[in-house]
Amino acid sequence: MPRIMRRPLAAALLSMFLLAPSAHAQGTDVPAPPSVQDPMLLPVPRARIEIATWEVALQHVRARSTDLRVAAYAIERAEAQQRVALAGTLPSLNGTGAFTHQIITKDTPQPIGFGAGGVQYKTFTSPASDYFTGQLVATQPILALRAWHNIGTARVATDASRLSFEDAKRQIALSVANSIVGVVTAERIAELNRVGLANALQRVELTARKSALGGATGLDVIRARQDVEIARATLVAGDESLRQSREALGLAVGLPEQVGVPTNVDISGLERDARATCKPAATVDERPDVAALRTQLDVASRNIKDVKYQFAPVVNLQSALATTTTDTGSSPNTTWNVQAVLSVPLWEGGARYGNLRDAHAQEAVAEQKLEAGRRTAIIQVDQARRGVTVSEDRRRVAGAARDLAAETDRLVRLAYQEGRGTSLELITAAQSLREAEIQLALRDFELVKSRVLAVLALASCPW
Repeated sequence: MPRIMRRPLAAALLSMFLLAPSAHAQGTDVPAPPSVQDPMLLPVPRARIEIATWEVALQHVRARSTDLRVAAYAIERAEAQQRVALAGTLPSLNGTGAFTHQIITKDTPQPIGFGAGGVQYKTFTSPASDYFTGQLVATQPILALRAWHNIGTARVATDASRLSFEDAKRQIALSVANSIVGVVTAERIAELNRVGLANALQRVELTARKSALGGATGLDVIRARQDVEIARATLVAGDESLRQSREALGLAVGLPEQVGVPTNVDISGLERDARATCKPAATVDERPDVAALRTQLDVASRNIKDVKYQFAPVVNLQSALATTTTDTGSSPNTTWNVQAVLSVPLWEGGARYGNLRDAHAQEAVAEQKLEAGRRTAIIQVDQARRGVTVSEDRRRVAGAARDLAAETDRLVRLAYQEGRGTSLELITAAQSLREAEIQLALRDFELVKSRVLAVLALASCPW
């Protein structure tokens, strides 16, 4: 066959393959694209553990989350400090016991009376050696302004710990939701990357056939192979992103391994599940983290009064029961007394004045933290609510861009069929379509994340 006749034939054959997707969409009966085999087309193996529902994720969190346990232990510590504060107003009982052996003593004979032989003497050892002493001291505070005040301060601190625990649950819920969406997004992108690689391999096969028939140059084949390598690099990066997303989900639910999501999971149900789990707060001031900052300010304010109460006198009722085995002479070996003890702090070098200045500074810091927290929360809530609209707009733009990229790809392949386009235009259009498909997938799942964030930005999560 003359060379000049083989070129149109090769172009016609290649056009049938290149236009196969478009013709199929239009219902035309055309040959299917050539099948390609490549190890990289195999999907990433599924994770050993997969989370199918929101409730299952929360079960893992309750059982294994270290952040949740740290917040719970903070409440336990605060309750323990509350018990310590209460102990300062209750009776205390202390006992002491001692055995004494004197190493240096002196024996002194002393007359004790007259007998048949005259004056009788008895040797006394001074100081007395080898004796036991014991004492029990009971103390009941009668006037303890600082101790009474500390009970209320510890109670407020416990409330702050509980609010911090509630905010930790809100943050954990948001992290788990974002991680689930991240895994689904990475799964979708990895799937698109494999479709892109398969298409690129098909173009290499078709270009190689056209080159064998004399309808394409070596440059066309090289360009097609370059596109394959670009698709491979994108696929490798996407697979690693998928693994890291699974690992992030595993850490979010408390598992040191990759945790996946089933392919049939209803990702759009996350917003519904989040609304069922977390209740919306009326105002920013009721959000747990802001409320916790407010209670911390209350604690700082009470600490100022705590320092002031250090200047107040203390009255204790004290009773001591003491006994000894040594001969005390005229006094009994066992004694028992009751005392009212007044302690008046006069001067200790100025430490209380320094503590008072420090308490005022801590109150000012807590006040500024509260204001900063409120401002941040207001911005976060506004951004979360606005983010839904922005995500919807971005998704709509990405959809239009994907449609344009698909139409461009179709027209470029049609032009290439008719001999009016180049292989460079063909490859560029295919790459743009791949990128547009990925961007659309990202925007789809970004919309889900923004809706979940809008729910959790102003909420408390009593799960």
